[in-house]
Amino acid sequence: MSNVEPAGSADQARDRILDTVIEILETDGYEGVQLREVARRSRTSLATIYKRYATREELILAALACWMEENHTAISVRAREPGEPLHPAMMRVFRAIFEPWEKSPEMLVAFFHVRTAPGGENLSVRGFDVVVPVGMAVLADVDPVFVAELEAILSALVYGLVGRFRDGQIAITDIMPTIDRTVYWLTTGYHSTLEG
Repeated sequence: MSNVEPAGSADQARDRILDTVIEILETDGYEGVQLREVARRSRTSLATIYKRYATREELILAALACWMEENHTAISVRAREPGEPLHPAMMRVFRAIFEPWEKSPEMLVAFFHVRTAPGGENLSVRGFDVVVPVGMAVLADVDPVFVAELEAILSALVYGLVGRFRDGQIAITDIMPTIDRTVYWLTTGYHSTLEG
């Protein structure tokens, strides 16, 4: 059986290659993505893969971008209701963001690995492009200084939690409760400054 793609099927091969990488990431994890195995499972030649993706990380980045597009484009969170505290509104956003990652924890590990590879910053930007409008709708009437501080604290917290998850120190199900407690205390402090 030949694993060379037929002529004229470049789009099908690309989809097949990326679908195969996503499947491997979800079942075997980041380390499971080996180019020979991707070629074998996708019935594509190694030459075809190398023509499209110069490195393994570039291939994984492309697969993650596809996965994120499929799983994060549908984030629709309603804006904060008048008088609604920040905590529940912000947690709706975080739950919408993290739900796909919780369902596919190996994808989160892969994201953490390749985010520093050349082009990895584009994954974060893609994620922010989907999340920022939703988050800003929830934070529309909040002090911009508090929003900036909240962003700095929460991004550092999430980065640390994902790193601890990747290293096996915590379960993926430990991430959201920690974010929830942090958001609760930060927003409670913010609300108390408004009242006092």
